[in-house]
Amino acid sequence: MRTPVKPVTFLLAFTLLCTLLGLGCPLSCEVCRGSGPTCSGKMKVCEAGQDACVVIVGESCTSTRRASRWGGGGAFKEGRHSLNTYKACMKYSDCYSGFVSTTMGPKDYMVSNTRCCQSDGCNQGSVPPPQNNRTENGLQCPACVAPFQETCPGTQSARCVGQETHCVYFAGNVQAGLINPKFATRGCATESACYAKAGAQVPSASYLYFLRRADCLPAPQFPGRAE
Repeated sequence: MRTPVKPVTFLLAFTLLCTLLGLGCPLSCEVCRGSGPTCSGKMKVCEAGQDACVVIVGESCTSTRRASRWGGGGAFKEGRHSLNTYKACMKYSDCYSGFVSTTMGPKDYMVSNTRCCQSDGCNQGSVPPPQNNRTENGLQCPACVAPFQETCPGTQSARCVGQETHCVYFAGNVQAGLINPKFATRGCATESACYAKAGAQVPSASYLYFLRRADCLPAPQFPGRAE
């Protein structure tokens, strides 16, 4: 009777064979999504073009209206804080290692710590939960959150907090369960958010965003409206 080969053993043997033969073998990463400061899942062979592993720990808060429209029974809880972890494969050129903070309103913000790496299983560890400094820094940005919309006017203002020194305007599609609805949003962000570019697939600890628009400008000293 044959002894079954475990998936992890197969992946290790496959990687070793590729190395010995000098072949360009695909990367393997841990894949999982869960609540709390870490998660664990199976190793997965990445698709073509995905040359990095990523681990993200993020704290989120969303308004009741947005949570319900996106099916807030999952990662986001209506009007409450949520700490989540996400691990997966992705393109290294789309991946930013470090801290990101965005604020679209008092009850609409995300902060995250991310690590990108390029060796098999390198995202199996964890990263520290992000520091969530909600102290206003005197800057403001045009703000709006528009689920299922391609644009939003930014007629409201968001008060920037902590290290947030830039105004952002993101639009595209968000992977929320089995659907990929449109979204548009404006608000404050750390300069690190400017790394996200149009055409990129940008994960958060809760959702995967497909960006069609990604504008990022220094925040004005006084309330103003971005074009």
